[in-house]
Amino acid sequence: MPRAVYVLALGIFAMVTSEFAVAGLMPQMAAGLHATVPQIGYLITAFAAAMALGGPVLTVAVMKLPPRTALLVLFAVFLAGNVLAATATGYGTMLVARIVTGVASQAFFGVAISLCARLTRPEIRGRAIAVAMNGLMLGTLLGLPLSTLIGERFGWRAAFWAVSALALAAAAATAVGVPRLAAAPSGGLRAEAGVFARPRLWLALATSTLIIGATFSAFSYFNPILTGLTGFSAGTVPLLLIAYGAATVVGNTVVGRFADRYTLPVLAIGLALSLLFLTGFAVFAGVPAPAVICMLGVGLVGVTMNPAMVTRVQRAGNAGPLVNTVHSSFITLGVILGSSLGAVAIDLWSLRAPLWLGAALAALGLLTVLPELGRTGGTSAGMRAGVAEGATTGVGGEPTGPRETAHKN
Repeated sequence: MPRAVYVLALGIFAMVTSEFAVAGLMPQMAAGLHATVPQIGYLITAFAAAMALGGPVLTVAVMKLPPRTALLVLFAVFLAGNVLAATATGYGTMLVARIVTGVASQAFFGVAISLCARLTRPEIRGRAIAVAMNGLMLGTLLGLPLSTLIGERFGWRAAFWAVSALALAAAAATAVGVPRLAAAPSGGLRAEAGVFARPRLWLALATSTLIIGATFSAFSYFNPILTGLTGFSAGTVPLLLIAYGAATVVGNTVVGRFADRYTLPVLAIGLALSLLFLTGFAVFAGVPAPAVICMLGVGLVGVTMNPAMVTRVQRAGNAGPLVNTVHSSFITLGVILGSSLGAVAIDLWSLRAPLWLGAALAALGLLTVLPELGRTGGTSAGMRAGVAEGATTGVGGEPTGPRETAHKN
């Protein structure tokens, strides 16, 4: 595995830690910015909306740059937004800061995942993506509690300064550890966007949205469910969330091992297990032991499907930055849909409703995978054909060899 893939994981970890920081510091930020807690909650929504809508636009702006240069430009934009957040004296300034960092984060994800494809052989791309996406999993496991701890001890501004320092370190590592490659050959925006005429690509994007929507309809409300239904104390929930984060790291690593050869079977099995665990959680939410087992199960087979999701999307489209960024936008759409529909479900029914909603979304996701799985049969031959397709359609759609030379000057 090229060293640069681990460097990209560090950059993703910095971005995700900034994304999650607001969630852990809502009361402190509300007091410091003279706002209400619901208004601070809107900052999370604004960040997600900026990722989904603005990320692809910024990706187009940096698409013709060499990938390392593009990453450093995106780090600069992200740092500007994060420093603005750390120094914000009013709610409006903070809102602008979160929009800037959200747009930069999404574009960074797209460029980073595309670079993983350029640096690795097609048959191990899924593993490389899993390594890079461990930055996301570790953001859940470590980034959120660390930023919350710093904010509680030294003030919420200190948490944003800490994230800025982490991003600066990641940018320095990128400048040193990511090889200098030429910009990927491209036929321009029209050629890059042309792949979106493929129905198979839209089906893959829909699957990703439903997988993440199913997960976040539950994850967004773990705290009230675990305290209000399962009966855990407020002090126990952070420990359970850390265990959940550890489960995502394990699941992401396992999925990464099989994502290349068995992309569709991995997605189908993951969605079936997600349906099982979410249904079990809904049924046994009032019984601690099975509730925790099902919660950890959701961690194992939820966002951990990312390597298989990315592999499928790249084979249906290409491994270019625009496709990867748009895919990230559909993933973010899943976060928005899952969390917002979960809130509506709670208002209309009960605390169990988001879990049932997640199970329904997982079932719909399974329906988007089964037709294609039926055509390929999920056989090794079918998967090898997919690998061959990935080998011939590379970044921006250009033909590629086994692996691009990574040490050009």
